[in-house]
Amino acid sequence: MSKPIVLFLCQHNAGRSQLGAALMDHRAGDRYEVRSAGMAPAEKINAAGAATLAELGIDTSHRTPRAVTAEDLAEANVVVAMKPGLKLPSEPTGRLIVWSLPDPGEWGADSIRPLRDEIDARVQALATALDTGIEPT
Repeated sequence: MSKPIVLFLCQHNAGRSQLGAALMDHRAGDRYEVRSAGMAPAEKINAAGAATLAELGIDTSHRTPRAVTAEDLAEANVVVAMKPGLKLPSEPTGRLIVWSLPDPGEWGADSIRPLRDEIDARVQALATALDTGIEPT
């Protein structure tokens, strides 16, 4: 039996969605297949965001931004849009959850840390909801 797929999306797949995917992988990756993508991918993930994940023992060296596809949206059981209003290439077939989070594009690690912690708390709540069958938010 395949694992449920959780897809994290943001505009550039460099900050928020990478944080969400890395944290979900770290917290519950054995129970879910975790992916991330963006509408207009950056060349690389946000270095300061990666540094804040390294503080938690999370290695991001294998992560690279990529574009979301209609196939991604069709395969995902849960799609987490990290900002409202993303222009998706198609409608997701799974549950769509929208979180409103600021873009950490040019932020340093000190500014990203509180965002990382907020995403971490949301990811843990999402994993608990999915694990127990509660409606995730």
